[in-house]
Amino acid sequence: MILDVSTSEVFTLILAVLATGVVAGIMAGTFGIGGGAVIVPVFYQFLIFLKVDPALCMHIAIGTSLGIIIPTSIRSFLSHRKRGAVDMDILRAWAVPVVVGVIVGALVANHLSNAGLKGVFAVLALLVGLRLVFGTGGATLGTTMPGQPGLSVIGGAIGFLSTLMGIGGGTFCNTVMTLYGRPIHQAVATSSGLGVLISIPGAIGFVWSGWGHAGLPPFSLGYVNALGVLLVIPVSTLAAPLGVRIAHAMKKRQLEMAFGIFLLIVAGRFGFSLL
Repeated sequence: MILDVSTSEVFTLILAVLATGVVAGIMAGTFGIGGGAVIVPVFYQFLIFLKVDPALCMHIAIGTSLGIIIPTSIRSFLSHRKRGAVDMDILRAWAVPVVVGVIVGALVANHLSNAGLKGVFAVLALLVGLRLVFGTGGATLGTTMPGQPGLSVIGGAIGFLSTLMGIGGGTFCNTVMTLYGRPIHQAVATSSGLGVLISIPGAIGFVWSGWGHAGLPPFSLGYVNALGVLLVIPVSTLAAPLGVRIAHAMKKRQLEMAFGIFLLIVAGRFGFSLL
């Protein structure tokens, strides 16, 4: 953690974090997502602009995103559970394998280079973006969720991949549950609980793996930037209504297309930078 920093460095970091919060809030409000898929690429670009060590930028962006997701996922989960929309049986079945997947993901991320993490994010963003742009064509994998051990394997994979991307798992959970015939509202509600299981151990893992690393920006706890967590949450919350107004001016299919195109642009940007 860097403590001996100049006022100008702190001021510049604050401006970058606030800008991240505004952009993430608008886009999260527009696309109805938790923000991880937006926060990671946006915060990454600002870290590069601030001339933070490029070898650390993806680790910090992902770790900070997981930290930001913690309070929002807890609040969302409690609200959905109060309405009885969460499939608690699925969530209980996924609890252990998801956390195991998160732990493995954090360990793998610690040993991946910045380029490796960008590559993983680019590939997964590409796949999700293509699904959103072209849709699933009404495809299904079944009418009921699979039993064990298949359910545990899916949970572990969701935890692992979500940690490497710095997201709460909603994108993967929604896809899996709807492919198995579950209503989208139930899938979204259950995803909120999954976000809690992923973000807390994921953020702790990134704090531990980055602790004491040289070259971190000010106010960093390992790879989680505390300033980013504390400022992005309220700023993105305030900016989200603007995104919501944008969303209501668009049709559902237009929103899917727009978010899919955004992810494809991010995938292309990250992929091109690896060449």
